[in-house]
Amino acid sequence: MCMKKIIALSCLLLLCSFAASAQKFALIDMEYILKNIPAYEMMNEQLSQVSKKWQNEVEAIQQEAQNMYKTYQSDLVFLSAEMKTKREEEIVQKEQEAQDLKRKYFGPDGELYKKRASLIKPIHDEIYNAVKEISEDKGYQLVMDRASDASIIYASPKIDISDEVLIKLGYSK
Repeated sequence: MCMKKIIALSCLLLLCSFAASAQKFALIDMEYILKNIPAYEMMNEQLSQVSKKWQNEVEAIQQEAQNMYKTYQSDLVFLSAEMKTKREEEIVQKEQEAQDLKRKYFGPDGELYKKRASLIKPIHDEIYNAVKEISEDKGYQLVMDRASDASIIYASPKIDISDEVLIKLGYSK
């Protein structure tokens, strides 16, 4: 919490120093820009389909483990101690397999994260280049994303250049 206050205070001081030296700044709304780029929506749909496919794979293995457990429960009275142990190990192994697959696909460094990062990079690069070009043309020293920075309490719509970025990208409103 203290780190957030330090960062917010640093941003405020930075903005004040920019304002004091009469430098120009602008805002963009990255969420708004992305919602208006068809390639981003297609990317999200593609990720959704892949995610559903992978989720179904994980659920199938989890269901298999549940079925193994139900069978084990019904056969319990007929099994020797050695067979009980063997079945329990098989069930635990199947549950572990499901967890490993889930982590592989959906973990912090999982396949879904990597796929999203690789698909979004060209879109972000294109947006960055458009913002850079607009900033150079209009003399903006600082462009902030209002969608991702919670420290912005108020911003005049006059300095929001999101529509200009969309026009520069060829997605006019």
